[in-house]
Amino acid sequence: MAANSVVSIRRARRNDVGSIVKMLADDPLGSGRERIEDPLPPSYFRAFVAVENDPNIQLVVAEEGGAVVGCLQLCILPGLSSQGASRALIEDVRVATHCRSRGIGERLVQWAVAQARARECKLVELLTHNTRVDAQRFYKRLGFAPSHVGMTLRF
Repeated sequence: MAANSVVSIRRARRNDVGSIVKMLADDPLGSGRERIEDPLPPSYFRAFVAVENDPNIQLVVAEEGGAVVGCLQLCILPGLSSQGASRALIEDVRVATHCRSRGIGERLVQWAVAQARARECKLVELLTHNTRVDAQRFYKRLGFAPSHVGMTLRF
């Protein structure tokens, strides 16, 4: 990050939804999934309310100078596996194109890992598309290791 740059991580607010959706759409995969319209489709705001009201999900943004420059969703999943251990799932990690390679994504992921530890999770998982080679390299640098084969069923 720039020497005089202050980036903070905070819970997302309703008025952040547009910035988050723009970041989610800012690549070939996301552009095919998201709808950038003015106004945004109501489905995004319904989803935001559901996420905001779920105690096991945190949607956060990285903010710099009053602008949203990154986002991440952290889900805590209780389960019976591993002797009843909870696990954390990191999703939708994005950094605005003009802010990449400044450590913002790393700060977001480190924040999520710290939250998972604080919630006594026994592991942190994430998925990244097999075509996102740069993202895979990024996560490996942060200590994540390939461990599973992911599969998807879309409706």
